[in-house]
Amino acid sequence: MSENERPSPSAVQASREVRAVISRLRRRILRASEVEDLTLGQSSVLARMSDQGGVTASELAAIEGVRHQSMTATVAALASMGLVERHPDPDDGRRLLITLTAEGVRRVEEGRQARTEWLAGRLQERCTEQERRTVIAAMAVLERLNRD
Repeated sequence: MSENERPSPSAVQASREVRAVISRLRRRILRASEVEDLTLGQSSVLARMSDQGGVTASELAAIEGVRHQSMTATVAALASMGLVERHPDPDDGRRLLITLTAEGVRRVEEGRQARTEWLAGRLQERCTEQERRTVIAAMAVLERLNRD
């Protein structure tokens, strides 16, 4: 799209609706796996760490879009619950790498399972087979937007 070309009204409307629905759906899916002793932020950090390996608090802060100090507090809380461990970086002893403990891995897997079951259950209960196929097709369209 050139600088002078404006998005069509349908593109603007689709943009608003997709962002609003995804935002609400994301919050609802996260609530489906909420555990009373974890905040949404802590759950998000655990999930991110399961996809990473050893990461620093600074890296987690950048990924999550929060201040380093906030991430340090989150990591400390997770460590006190036995969900993460901090170890010196073998390549740079000044840095601490944060990894999931076995309990942290278990909690992440349980959370993912709960979110999958919640959404699959809602799709089964509230949508027809044709509507579920439409959702699958719409996800392919949205995924295409992610490609560069």
